[in-house]
Amino acid sequence: MAAETRHLSGEITAIRRADGESRTLAASLPRLVLEARRIAANVIHGLHGRRRAGAGETFWQYRRFVSGEPSQNVDWRRSARDDHLYVREQEWEAAHTVWLWPDRSPSMAFASRQSRDSKLERGLIVTFALAELLVAGGERVGIPGLMNPTASSGVIDKMAQAMLHDDADRLSLPPSFVPSALAEIVVLSDFWSPISEIRSMLAGLSASGAHGTLVQIVDPAEETFPYSGRIEFVEPEIGSVITAGRAERWASDYVARVALHRDEIRSETNRLDWLFSTHTTSRSAAELLLFLHSGMMVNKGSARIATVKVGRSA
Repeated sequence: MAAETRHLSGEITAIRRADGESRTLAASLPRLVLEARRIAANVIHGLHGRRRAGAGETFWQYRRFVSGEPSQNVDWRRSARDDHLYVREQEWEAAHTVWLWPDRSPSMAFASRQSRDSKLERGLIVTFALAELLVAGGERVGIPGLMNPTASSGVIDKMAQAMLHDDADRLSLPPSFVPSALAEIVVLSDFWSPISEIRSMLAGLSASGAHGTLVQIVDPAEETFPYSGRIEFVEPEIGSVITAGRAERWASDYVARVALHRDEIRSETNRLDWLFSTHTTSRSAAELLLFLHSGMMVNKGSARIATVKVGRSA
């Protein structure tokens, strides 16, 4: 009887926690969606499109015929109106799938006074904005285990609704799946997960030949450890507590551990020819969005994977 009571009590607590979390997320999503669209619009305005000549069905432009080209490339109807030969070029339409992973685990809610957003908010804003940019450029975007790839112009709304109705556990790293060799995966995360888990994730995602980008999103407090005196640190996902009598004495060791952890992640990504970068929430979300989008434009032909995980507190 006691065991059953404890089980019911735990279930009630879990339901209340989930209810509070969903209401908080629902309340913040409209603002995040608007912010993502504003940032995406600003970035689109400052970039040349991804359109270029290549194999496709959409007309791109006429250009002068170059000596040595096959004669069947000549557009004789257009050439008949001039004294030159012209070739009709089609727009390059090699659309591929980009998988985005926004980590929504409980630790993502962490935000210090120095940050512009919580890590969760920053991850969602950049995920939504990047999805809109990619779909506008003709790509398909999906979320592993949550949303199938889509090229819908309403991709942000689809993502938001998928998240609001998601009753699965909030995992820090993306679930195991096999992307195609031509896929890209974007992962934004603080990546405080054990290196063994990160290594396992990379091995699984890269097994098919796909490549990717890991972006470590951290709060300024996680970057510098600005604590002193007696401080109680609570791990938000498992509830463990560590008390520091004089926290300032931990700073140098903490900074060294963070540097070592990053070196280990970078070593793994370099070995697989993936990218790894860091981003602090005190900086502009547009800066990170531009970095990711520009990198995809450069590496379009080589299929990049970016995993979006938004940080875990230290």
